[in-house]
Amino acid sequence: MSLALIVNPSAGGGRAGKHLPEVRQRLTALGLEHRAEYTRSLDHARELAKQAAAAGATAVAFGGDGLVGAVAGALAGSDGVLGILPGGRGNDFVRMLGIPATPVAACDVLHTGQVRKLDLGEVNALPYVGIASCGFDSVANRIANDTRVVRGKLVYVYGLLRALAGWKPATFTIELDGGEARIVTGYSVAAANSRFYGAGMMLAPDASLQDGQLDVVTIGAAPRLRFLMRAPQVLRGTHVRLPNVEVLRCSQVTISASRPFTMYADGDPVGDLPVTVRALPGAVNAIVPAGQ
Repeated sequence: MSLALIVNPSAGGGRAGKHLPEVRQRLTALGLEHRAEYTRSLDHARELAKQAAAAGATAVAFGGDGLVGAVAGALAGSDGVLGILPGGRGNDFVRMLGIPATPVAACDVLHTGQVRKLDLGEVNALPYVGIASCGFDSVANRIANDTRVVRGKLVYVYGLLRALAGWKPATFTIELDGGEARIVTGYSVAAANSRFYGAGMMLAPDASLQDGQLDVVTIGAAPRLRFLMRAPQVLRGTHVRLPNVEVLRCSQVTISASRPFTMYADGDPVGDLPVTVRALPGAVNAIVPAGQ
């Protein structure tokens, strides 16, 4: 098997670039032929992924979830194969798949793993692997992405606290599979392909990568202090039992809001509301741990 490593050198505060020599050493020890190239942008990563697939190589995304989503999207609907090495801040997709959290250990999955067809989500024709969300999440994501004060996983806590300080409820209109419009007033709406986002927050505890469906999670109105006190429940997925939280399932959802918001997917902005999000069943071939 030949591997084409697509490396985001700045991901996770330079984590991918820092660990690349060790990763290459481990891949060589495993007898895996490989080459590596640094990305200049997500568009460049998509192009590298398509080139790898055309050459019959496995396109290995070595970076954060945004890079994984870009590479997966470029391979969607083709015979190309996706491999993943964690190199970002959150690494939520490897968490979902059970891939080791350290890049050197994750190399072994590329050697012993099996190829499985996995679902993707898609926002306005842009595929993603994890969770697309808007509203309060839009503000928190923007703050987390822009800050240079806080690094690592704490950046997500920082984004939440800063966003909450100035938050005012918004009204969202959602239509599931073309059905009757639903109105939600509160914090956020998310369309989850995977369970996790924000470095381990289990927003959609029952989401599956092989059911061809999106788990739509709505978080309705609650006082800010109560919202803050209950936020840790997302780490365990028990927040879905709260009266202001609802989980719905569909293959397509259209989302609009009472004021402007940007939808974020895999931690990156993908479009302004209104948006249509849909599931792409079995869209990408990915290497996952044996037995998954």
